[in-house]
Amino acid sequence: MAFDIDMIQKVYAGIAERVDKAREVVGKPLTLSEKILYAHLWDGNPTEAFERGKDYVDFAPDRIACQDATAQMALLQFMHAGKPQVAVPTTVHCDHLIQAKVGADKDLKKANETSNEVFDFLGSVSNKYGIGFWKPGAGIIHQVVLENYAFPGGMMIGTDSHTVNAGGLGMIAIGVGGADAVDVMAGMPWELKFPKLIGVKLTGKLSGWAAPKDVILKVAGILTVKGGTGAIVEYFGEGAKAMSCTGKGTICNMGAEVGATTSTFGYDESMDRYLRATDREDVADAAREVKEYLTADPEVYENPEQYFDQVIEINLSELEPHLNGPFTPDLATPISKMKEAAKENDWPLKVEYGLIGSCTNSSYEDISRAASLARQVSDKKLKTKSNFTITPGSEQVRFTIERDGFIDTFNKIGATVFANACGPCIGMWDRAGAEKEERNTIVHSFNRNFAKRADGNPNTLAFVGSPELVTAIAISGRLDFDPLNDKLINEDGEEVMLDEPRGYELPPEGFAVEDAGYQAPAEDGSDVEVSVSPTSERLQLLTPFEPWDGKNITGARLLIKAHGKCTTDHISMAGPWLRFRGHLDNISNNCLIGAVNAFNMKTNFVKNQLTGEYGGVPDTQREYKAAGIPTIVVGDHNYGEGSSREHAAMEPRHLGVKVVLVKSFARIHETNLKKQGMLALTFDNENDYDLIQEDDTFNLVDLEEFAPNKPLTLEVVHSDGSKDVIKTNHSYNEGQIAWFKAGSALNLIAAAGKA
Repeated sequence: MAFDIDMIQKVYAGIAERVDKAREVVGKPLTLSEKILYAHLWDGNPTEAFERGKDYVDFAPDRIACQDATAQMALLQFMHAGKPQVAVPTTVHCDHLIQAKVGADKDLKKANETSNEVFDFLGSVSNKYGIGFWKPGAGIIHQVVLENYAFPGGMMIGTDSHTVNAGGLGMIAIGVGGADAVDVMAGMPWELKFPKLIGVKLTGKLSGWAAPKDVILKVAGILTVKGGTGAIVEYFGEGAKAMSCTGKGTICNMGAEVGATTSTFGYDESMDRYLRATDREDVADAAREVKEYLTADPEVYENPEQYFDQVIEINLSELEPHLNGPFTPDLATPISKMKEAAKENDWPLKVEYGLIGSCTNSSYEDISRAASLARQVSDKKLKTKSNFTITPGSEQVRFTIERDGFIDTFNKIGATVFANACGPCIGMWDRAGAEKEERNTIVHSFNRNFAKRADGNPNTLAFVGSPELVTAIAISGRLDFDPLNDKLINEDGEEVMLDEPRGYELPPEGFAVEDAGYQAPAEDGSDVEVSVSPTSERLQLLTPFEPWDGKNITGARLLIKAHGKCTTDHISMAGPWLRFRGHLDNISNNCLIGAVNAFNMKTNFVKNQLTGEYGGVPDTQREYKAAGIPTIVVGDHNYGEGSSREHAAMEPRHLGVKVVLVKSFARIHETNLKKQGMLALTFDNENDYDLIQEDDTFNLVDLEEFAPNKPLTLEVVHSDGSKDVIKTNHSYNEGQIAWFKAGSALNLIAAAGKA
């Protein structure tokens, strides 16, 4: 039986009435996305039609999921809310703090030793507040959620940008910062700007070397990393119905890389099969009863241009395998064009590593298709030319693929099987030789490939592909290997070609697991003690941020003007810094150290306006804070792209930065800044970015009149005494302005709890 079946049945019991009312209010057929959104309004039955991309709306999500790196800060904030228990079903998953180095057993043992303090903290907080706890080794949050918690037509939020993976089971699942999660944990509404809608019509059917991964790689090339911002991507068509549930999850997972709020698919038989295969017959039966409410109205998919803001059509029968990268997930290259592209860009052709797995590609289907290629290494007398690793998505998947012989198959070609955790995908990879920073190429089936992302080496060129394409390239050892057309030379000197990958949608003998790694919370956690040592370097109780003093910000100095792409990885790096995710002051020592200074094109090297000398960003900012001088960060387009990590907002806030002014924001990061009481502003004229000089002083002259839809005026005073007055915009509503005035959204929650 499924977890939280009573909650799921309650959602289904009310969905028909709410959707029917929404259709009446909106006055036209509804997309699946609209059905789920209107069915989850905080105020109950719909009474008004919301304008996409404009109206802020309060929602009531069904559940919350947190991974261990972000859960620390989220739960530290929740402890301030004064609530005895979480208001909606919530889980914590320990998957980020396990470093990949040797292999699953040794790496997991080391993680339990080095991060024991954090795991104990998360386990005790979960036990106290009624939160389900998935222990280290249980699996990656998104795969575990898909196997246990996701359900068609539901709404969930999670403190990880790839929460969107659950769209593969027909959910609206959205990545958020910890403060958003705390709102819902505390029984409050969750606010979201009503999304725009992008429809992707999939015709034809995948075959041969093409995989679900290639769909999202193609879409990323079309939309770019910011083309989906503020929108839900809804997939439909015969091609969508012909695809497995986990394949759908892969597509939704990487939708985060186009900036989409989330992605989803309408309910179909593949979802029913997956629910039943994962022991959730009760959910499958309940979903069948309301299935017409778990997909779009027929008119929508028949005439999508009338109902979506943008429509993309992809013929799966013609779709070619892709490799995306390096350094950005939207640089899409069909495999037939890779020889030409690699030569033109001088990309190293030798592939050092092929890595498969991660939250986006670690299903039984993915692993079985990759294993079908691995078997050909011995069958065709080949040798694997690149290092090769596998990261299973969950203990259930790992146990099942071991039972079915796939791990033995991988071992025979010299592969390393890492723990059921994020590992290299998030930089938790102790790669030998990475410190030499040599230029090299790797291919992987992960979702992100920013510089330094996998191994900390800025000169590692990472390319994203399907598990089967990554496996084939690892066997060949070459980036430009096209398995559809290229031959390999075997040990006998013969030319051979790899056969097309074959696999199973679901395990023929069913899933199996001895210990999934789940720990249920105490029924009454009031007596559970949660202790945090004041001398800990890993955990630190939070001190509330100071409220706004009600005055204009004057005399602010520039901390850094970031050049080009500035993701949350640049603002708050992961990798070895993950160990400080529960200690705000310690992790603030990585604040913006990856951002490129526009004035010298160096990282972590900015001018200190107090001394005239150059130094690291955090050290410089700490000096400004000690001197009581406000500061501003300036950035380019899509600032804060990438992970949901709210540390990228909390660190500058903690260190005393007052304003972040950019050309445009990524959605989650903009919300995180607002939640933490920061000013998130955008240039009205993007060219004004060029006016900002290194020695400038800034005055926000009308902040005292801060109001919705009212631009703010920034006076930029240059070192020669001249000045530019520029117009800045914001998207704050009344409630968000209240967060700013209170110092943070959490301050308001805590105050309400004491009232």
